[in-house]
Order: sequence, then structure tokens, then C-alpha cells
Amino acid sequence: MTTQDLQGRTAIITGGSRGIGLAIGQRLAEAGANVVLTSRKQENADAAAAQVDGNVLGVAAHVAEDDAAQQCIDLALERFGSVDILVNNAGTNPAFGPLIDQDHAQFAKIFDINLWGPLLWTSCAVKSWMGEHGGTVINTASIGGMSFGPLMGMYNATKAALIHVTKQLALELSPGVRVNAICPGVVRTKMAEVLWKEHEQALSTTTPLGRIGEPVDVAGAVAFLVSDAASWITGQTLVIDGGQILGDATGYRAGFGG
Repeated sequence: MTTQDLQGRTAIITGGSRGIGLAIGQRLAEAGANVVLTSRKQENADAAAAQVDGNVLGVAAHVAEDDAAQQCIDLALERFGSVDILVNNAGTNPAFGPLIDQDHAQFAKIFDINLWGPLLWTSCAVKSWMGEHGGTVINTASIGGMSFGPLMGMYNATKAALIHVTKQLALELSPGVRVNAICPGVVRTKMAEVLWKEHEQALSTTTPLGRIGEPVDVAGAVAFLVSDAASWITGQTLVIDGGQILGDATGYRAGFGG
């Protein structure tokens, strides 16, 4: 049988102290998984862990530091005995603005966090556990990695690269490790506030499904992808955006459903 029961499995979620990462942790814990949430600061990781019911551990770990990644994997193995699920969710955008206005420091930081981080953590997880025992990896990309938009060029470039890397890893790590990406649209998170806070109603009106996303919308999709119900899915990119990538829906609506 293929189910979404995650009893006995352990999930590490980087960038798990708030927003999408925290919602994923809560959803996977509800499905029975042991959960490890990372944040740059221990107090934030602990505060997030306190919001999750179940077997949960908060760990301070900078996503782009080799030692921090390995130490977190080792802690998870020591506490729970396995690392079956890795959600590479940590991300940043210090490079908001036109591409030609970016400097090398911004370029290096955004690619370190958004691309090197997922590669680093996947490598540690595979070499420490998944390579021998199997597992599943989810990379948090974005619909920006599949399209273009003003002022988001550098961020979108990192997410386009992450989608490519997801497919490459799916091939390299097959058949024992499944690797997929999720591409959220505009979701109600602090990181994405610049995209929705001042014009949520206008954005909701143009979105085919009539609202911006909530972190739980993404969490439910991740729970499916890491479960046995998705056991024949790898190297894929799941768009979770209420139809935003399709474009402005207002000219197409016929009024069905109100």
C-alpha cells in the first residue's frame, strides 16, 4: 500500500523556524515523522520546535557551512537513528534589484545559500545515511525559477539552477534516493512580504484560484512527495502557486463558483 504515514522516519528541514519550513515540519510531524528544524540561531530553532507536536529537535546550523551541516546530520542520527527525509528549504534574497546593480558579495551570498546549501546538505545526508538506506530529498525552488520578473533576477537565477540540480541529483542518486523540487508561488511569509503585503487583494484577484498561498498549502504537497504515495516520482518540479504562473486570470473568468 502507498500511504502518507511517516511513522519511524526522520525529516530534517533547513530554514525551519518560520513560514513554509515550519509548516512543513508541523505537517510531517502530524504524519508521524521525527522532525529536525534548523535555523541560524539556536533560540529561533528552539522556538520553532516548541510549535511542533511530536518528536522534534531544533538545531542551530548555518546552511552554507560544511561543519554545521554535518553536525546537524550527526545529531539527527544520534537522536532518532536515521535521516530519511531532507527538505532543503533555507533561502535568502540579498540581491533584490536589477542584475547589473548587483555586486560579487551579493552574488556569492545568494548562490551560497540557495544553491550550495542544498547541494551540501544533500551530500552529507547521502554519505551519512541515505546512500546505504535510501531516502527522499525536496528542494524548495520557486516559480521565479521558471519565469521572469522585475528586481528578482538573481534570486530567480538561483532557483532555476536549483531546478536543474534537482534533476541531476535525481539521476545521480537513483534508484535509492528520490529527489524532487517544489516551486511555490507568492505565499504569505515574511521573506515574501515585498511581493504581497501592500497589494494582496490585487494579487489575489489576478491569481486563478483567487488568493495568495499559505504555508500549509506547500506543506501538504511536501508531505505527499516524501511519502510512499509518491514512490515512483523523482526528478520532478511541483508547482504550488494557485495558478499564478499561468498569468492574470481576470480576463478569463466566467464566474463559476462565485
